[in-house]
Amino acid sequence: MDGGEAQPESEMTMIELTERDRDTIVSWVRNCQPEEGCGLLAGKVQDGRKTVHKVYPLENRDASPVHFSLDPRDQFEVLADARMHGWTVLGNFHSHPTTPARPSEEDLRLAFDREACYLIISLIHDVPEIRAFRLTDDGFVPEDIVIVDRTTMDQ
Repeated sequence: MDGGEAQPESEMTMIELTERDRDTIVSWVRNCQPEEGCGLLAGKVQDGRKTVHKVYPLENRDASPVHFSLDPRDQFEVLADARMHGWTVLGNFHSHPTTPARPSEEDLRLAFDREACYLIISLIHDVPEIRAFRLTDDGFVPEDIVIVDRTTMDQ
């Protein structure tokens, strides 16, 4: 990920989403069931705060209920669009259709970016659970999720 300063591993960071962003993510991953739904998040980083400006729902190339992968062409298109708007790719999101919103062993095995937000959405209950994580030397640690009003966010 480019943009923003790396945070010390002990510092809590946050990701800001609007209700519309959250609803877009939840709708997308619900429609992808029984497979994992996935996508990317783009926006800006400042003082440990990741502010989402666009959600990019993407196809799960693996069409699997237990893991996902993104088409490199889709990732390139997202990166180009984000750069055109002056944003950076902040991280990814994916669903756990039948398990809790916590990183799986597969998530840990595949994670590599310590600046990225890893947003996980559990669909095991009627109301989806959304949690955010970042990668450290000790594995995943939680990030705060803040739902904000777009009119209060810097554009």
